[in-house]
Amino acid sequence: MSRLAAPRTVFFDWHGTLADTFEAMYRAVDDVLPQLDALGLAGRLLLPGRGRTPEQDVLVHHVRSVRSLPAAVKAERRISRTEIFEILFGPDEEAKHCAHEAFDRCYLRHFGKVLPCEPGVRAMLAKLRSAGLRLGMLTNRRRALFTHELNKVDGSGWGGLFDVVVCGDDVRRRKPAPDMVQRALDELGVAAGPEVWFVGDSTTDTVAAKEAGVTAIYYNGARWEPAYLVRIFPGAHRPDAIAGDFAALEALALPRQRRSG
Repeated sequence: MSRLAAPRTVFFDWHGTLADTFEAMYRAVDDVLPQLDALGLAGRLLLPGRGRTPEQDVLVHHVRSVRSLPAAVKAERRISRTEIFEILFGPDEEAKHCAHEAFDRCYLRHFGKVLPCEPGVRAMLAKLRSAGLRLGMLTNRRRALFTHELNKVDGSGWGGLFDVVVCGDDVRRRKPAPDMVQRALDELGVAAGPEVWFVGDSTTDTVAAKEAGVTAIYYNGARWEPAYLVRIFPGAHRPDAIAGDFAALEALALPRQRRSG
């Protein structure tokens, strides 16, 4: 782990980081996959052997063969639709854009229930704000869908906790492109640098952070083993720090408050 600059601004990913919407997300992805031929995407799946890990090659092979997610992927609840599309289509930006558009249409049939990824998320966010940090949300969700979830989570919503929100339909390119980070920085009038942190649970979040020139904090709520993390992160896009839970994240972001408490 590198030496971290104290944050003044912290951006968060939504699904898999702050919120748990796995059930609806996987249902929507499974609605998209049978449409790959009709969408013109079947022939654009990543070729065998092109995945970053053998596990990713197995996922692509399964989708190519049966047009659904493996049962183990849904049972483990570890990877998001963005990461699934990254695994399936690699660098093909047009294919991923088409898949995300289809996902948004399918997600309308399933979304609704939203849970915090950990107890005490709202309190943690409030503590960061009370310490003077500006908070942002960067999500690949469409704004209409995300707004509904943000206002519903925890029963009362978290709408007043963020200084800026950037959604997938606000920018030309979703994560892992840096566009969402750059848009949030512009809206806040903040320059990219180590005092801006982006906290997310996937390689796509980490790549977006590094490409935008901000500190990448990987939230390992899925409890991936260290050896696996070494394999999935491209060398130039490894996170600056890893937090296994929000207590660890709070200790990283507010070390003095943590010690004095």
